Amino acid sequence: MIGYYERKIRYYETDKMGITHHSNYVRLMEEARTDYLEENGCSYAEMEKQGMISPVISFHVNYKLPTTFNDIIIIRTALVFYDGVKSKYEYVITDKESGKLIVTGYSEHCCVNQNGRPVIMKRAFPEFNEKFIKLLESQSIIGQ
Repeated sequence: MIGYYERKIRYYETDKMGITHHSNYVRLMEEARTDYLEENGCSYAEMEKQGMISPVISFHVNYKLPTTFNDIIIIRTALVFYDGVKSKYEYVITDKESGKLIVTGYSEHCCVNQNGRPVIMKRAFPEFNEKFIKLLESQSIIGQ
């Protein structure tokens, strides 16, 4: 299942050159992933309430084209790997008007309890485990 998140670039997200600062794309992807999970019954607030934490263990961003103030972007998000402990999300950001590819990226996460110890979701959080399995995409969305 692929998530679609629409967002307008805000003035404060741009730098002195008038383009979106590169660090903001990680934030935009975080927003899109949070929305994607929430839309599919896996809100971070609920996961944390039940004692599950999903820290980022790596983030990769590949910049293609810049965006500027007031551009509207679409961020496609998909869970492309999940083994019950680790997960990987891919992101594809395009310009809404032109459809041009702006950024691709991925983030990797693990599942830990509130003490920071890795847990197997099937045992510790079976409800979320089932939801993650349903979200899992069988192929990469980068390059589509």
